[in-house]
Amino acid sequence: MRTPATMMLPAAARLVLAALVLMTGLGTAFAQSQSPLRGPRSVADLARELTPSVVNISTTRRIPGGAGFPFPETPEGSPLRDLFDRLQPEEGLPEREVASLGSGFVIDESGLIATNNHVIADAEEIVVLFPDGQQVEASLVGSDDKTDLAVLRIDTDRELVPVRLGDSEITEIGDWVMAIGNPFGLGGSVSLGIVSARNRDINSGPYDNFIQTDAAINQGNSGGPLFDMHGDVVGINTAIIATGGQSLGVGFAIPINLARPVLFQLAEYGETRRGWLGVGIQDVTSDIAESLGLTSTEGALVLSVTGNGPSDGLIEQGDIITTFDGKRVERMRDLPRIVAETEIGKQVDVEVLRDGDTVTVNVTLGRLEQEEARVAENRQDEPDAPEPVPPLTGDILGMILSEMTDALRDTHTIDTEVHGVVVTEIDRNADAFDKGLRTGMVIAQVDQQPVNSPEDVANIVDTAQANGKGAVLMMVQDPRGNSRFLAIRIE
Repeated sequence: MRTPATMMLPAAARLVLAALVLMTGLGTAFAQSQSPLRGPRSVADLARELTPSVVNISTTRRIPGGAGFPFPETPEGSPLRDLFDRLQPEEGLPEREVASLGSGFVIDESGLIATNNHVIADAEEIVVLFPDGQQVEASLVGSDDKTDLAVLRIDTDRELVPVRLGDSEITEIGDWVMAIGNPFGLGGSVSLGIVSARNRDINSGPYDNFIQTDAAINQGNSGGPLFDMHGDVVGINTAIIATGGQSLGVGFAIPINLARPVLFQLAEYGETRRGWLGVGIQDVTSDIAESLGLTSTEGALVLSVTGNGPSDGLIEQGDIITTFDGKRVERMRDLPRIVAETEIGKQVDVEVLRDGDTVTVNVTLGRLEQEEARVAENRQDEPDAPEPVPPLTGDILGMILSEMTDALRDTHTIDTEVHGVVVTEIDRNADAFDKGLRTGMVIAQVDQQPVNSPEDVANIVDTAQANGKGAVLMMVQDPRGNSRFLAIRIE
C-alpha cells in the first residue's frame, strides 16, 4: 500500500495546504453566489423592429386673435381715445397659428395611419413625421369623437411597415407592455411598464373600457401604440392622470379590440357604422334590486323603448337586459359598447329579466348614426327646466301628488307626451327627495304599474308595505320626458 504524497509532508505543512484548499473552495462558492443578477429581458430588438411603424403627428390651426387688451372707456374726441384707437384697431388682434403634437402608427401599407381624434381635431394642416426625419402631409379619412379615434392617409413612395393588431382580451394585469410615441415633441421615445388594470371607466365617452398602464405616457404620446411583448398592438395611448402635463404613472389606452372595428369603418367609409338597439337604459342599483326582489345588480334596466325602433314590441320598459348576443351584461355601461360593436342588421338574441322570469327576444339591430341624425333633425328648442318650489311635507312618501291637468302642464312646462301623477310638493327630508325627485316631475309607474292619480300611488304603496317590501320602484319623468327608475323607501 502506497502512502499519499501529502502524508510525507511535515504536519505543519499539511495544515497549511489544507487551509489553502479550503479557502480556494470558499472563494469559488462566494464568487458563484455573487454572480450578476439578471433584470427583465431587454426589449431593444423589439423596439428596433417596431419604431419605424410609429410616427409623430404635427398639426396647425388658426384661432381668432381676440379683442386685445381692454382699455378703459374715454370720452369721444379726447386725446386718450385717439391713442387707444391707434393701439387697438376695431377689428382686434390678427388670427394666431396654434401647433400641437401627437403620435400615430401605420395600420396599412397603402398609407393609412391611426391616431386619436383629439390629436387632429380642427386641424387645418396635418404633417406626419417619420423616425428618419421625412415629413409627409396627411389628409383626414375619418374620425370618431365617441372613441377618440381617427384615421389619416399619406401619399408616399417609401415602404410602409404596418403594425400587427393583437388581442386585448387576452392581455392580463401584470403583463409587460411597451409604449412608443412622441412625448413633449421628443419623438421615437420608448417606455416600458405593465398593465396595471383593465376595463377602466374614466368618463371620457360612452364606450370607456380603458387599459391602465404604468408605462410612461406624457403629452404627445396620444395616438401612439401600446405593444405587448410579441410586438402586437394591444392599445392606443389616449389619456393620462397628470400634474402639469407630466405622467404620474397612470396612463390609459383604448383596447385594440374596441378600436379595431372603428378604425376599419373609418378607413372604409370615412365614418362609423354602429349597431343600435333602440332602448334607454340605466344602472341596476342595490335599492332598485331590492325593490324588485333581486339578489344581484347585474344587467341594464330598460328606461324606455324607442317607437318604431329595433326593440319596439320586443323589449319592454322595466326589463333588465342580462345577455346580448351571447355576451353577459355585467354592468349597464357594458351594453352600449357591445351593441355598438355588433354588425348592423344582425339578428341577435337578447335575454331579459321580466317579472322574475328570463325571456329571450330576437332583435334585428339598426344603425345608431341614422337615429342620431333623425333626432337632430327633429330637435326643437326646449324650455329651461322650472325652478323647484320650496318643498313641503306631503301625504305619500313625503310628497303631495296631483292628477295631471292642463294648468299643471303650463305651470311646469310638462310635455304633452308625458303622463302620470305630478309631484306638486316634496319634503326635503324624504327619501324621494334624496333620490332626485323634485317638484314638477311626473310619476308614471309604481312597481311597474301605470298610475294616473294619487290614489293609484297610495294603493300600490300600501300593498307593497303590507307585503313586507322595504321600497317601491318608481319610473319618473322630468317635464321634458326624460325617464329613470328610482327605488323609494317606504317610511
